[in-house]
Amino acid sequence: MNFKSICGSISAIAAVISLMQAPPVSAQLIPEPWVTLGSKDRSVSYGVGIKFFDFGAELGTGPNGVTGVDALKFFSFPVISPYAGLGLYGDRVVAYSGGVQFYPPGNTFFGVGYHSIRGVSGQLGFKF
Repeated sequence: MNFKSICGSISAIAAVISLMQAPPVSAQLIPEPWVTLGSKDRSVSYGVGIKFFDFGAELGTGPNGVTGVDALKFFSFPVISPYAGLGLYGDRVVAYSGGVQFYPPGNTFFGVGYHSIRGVSGQLGFKF
């Protein structure tokens, strides 16, 4: 089983669990920004993102300077938040992504993810 199929399975499981999830008691009123740094094919990739009401957007640059934007859907749980997304990069190349963000006590959070163009990445974000 390769990494892409594992990410696909995790995304499918997260989607099914989110359908069974009760609505959140309180809404996220302040956006949560993050930065991401990753690698694919020995090239560095980086980006910035923001999450608001379980939806997010991420602007990133990958190998050979290809730049694009991703629309993300988060599935929020008390300590973790898996996500899946689709993006548009370069000359209309569709990208997919998935990962999970972890929310320990405090004002920071971190995550790991995979992006079909930008590769494996780590994330560091801030809660206000």
